[in-house]
Amino acid sequence: MTDPNKEPLVSIITPCFNGASFVRRFLDSVLDQTYSNIEFIFVNDGSTDDTERIVFSYQEKFSSKGIRFIYIFQENKGPAGALNQGLEIFTGEYLTWPDSDDVLHPDNISKKVSFLEKNKDCGMVLCKVRVFNEKNMKQIRSLQRIPPIDGPDDLFHDLIEEKNVYFAPGGYMIRTSAFLLANPEKTIYASRGGQNWQMLLPIAYRFTCGYIDEFLYDYMIREESHSHSAKSLEDHLKRAEEHEDILKTVISSMDMDEKERNNCIAIIDRKYARKRFWLAANFRDHQRMQMYYDILREHYPVTGRDRYHYLKGSCALFFYADMMLRTLLRSLLKIKKALG
Repeated sequence: MTDPNKEPLVSIITPCFNGASFVRRFLDSVLDQTYSNIEFIFVNDGSTDDTERIVFSYQEKFSSKGIRFIYIFQENKGPAGALNQGLEIFTGEYLTWPDSDDVLHPDNISKKVSFLEKNKDCGMVLCKVRVFNEKNMKQIRSLQRIPPIDGPDDLFHDLIEEKNVYFAPGGYMIRTSAFLLANPEKTIYASRGGQNWQMLLPIAYRFTCGYIDEFLYDYMIREESHSHSAKSLEDHLKRAEEHEDILKTVISSMDMDEKERNNCIAIIDRKYARKRFWLAANFRDHQRMQMYYDILREHYPVTGRDRYHYLKGSCALFFYADMMLRTLLRSLLKIKKALG
């Protein structure tokens, strides 16, 4: 094995709130890393369950593996606020911030470090991700970004528009020097709506991203997690408002040309005008659907997909036909997958 003193230090910062039922799985995956030189910063975000006891039960295991373990407790502020605690003190040459309910594959860290060591022009790297339903541990789908064959790789704008990207944090690793150039204050906007745009956008704007065409991270879907807890239209609209706020705050804080900043804000305005309309149409809230449609129509060109959503929200027969078609397509995909 390579002398760990010659390996670049990698910082793992993981926020956690009430993780007693799942955190062992993640901690085991940190222990199982084939990479040795790790600084593991665990931020307990005000847990009221047995999280602290479980995490401290791993302290000796981390020590025997040569992992520098740092534990921080704070009152509950959400994942971005918790991540800020780690960003203040981390010392690694590379940084990743996986969720406490997910799983790092054993070579997650080693393969990303190897890639970034060989590709000094890249400010970050991402891998492919498997998505599991935690209830039955069945794989639901996979996540990856497919870089363009021709033309520039505009990850920055794709992150804003949520196009051909994913937000499973343990899929990413960033170079600390790139992070500090893009974010010299070592802090991110502490919205409760998430932390990934805050971490990724400033780096994607200034640096190249690299890709590893392998599955190195497992992302767990838990119904009670913040990112999957929205049930009603009001929940989804509130989540959209949180995300719009994050994007505008991050863009407003970045060092960029004013024309480019205004263009980004315009893209965000259009995105969420359309998103609110689509949400109301999908929930068949006719009054709000019409209101959001009128706003959309007043400010932006109406697309074929907009008209499709309007028809689905207006006509019950079309709505249920669409549901049946989607169910049929999912069943066919499952059969195709089962047959190999």
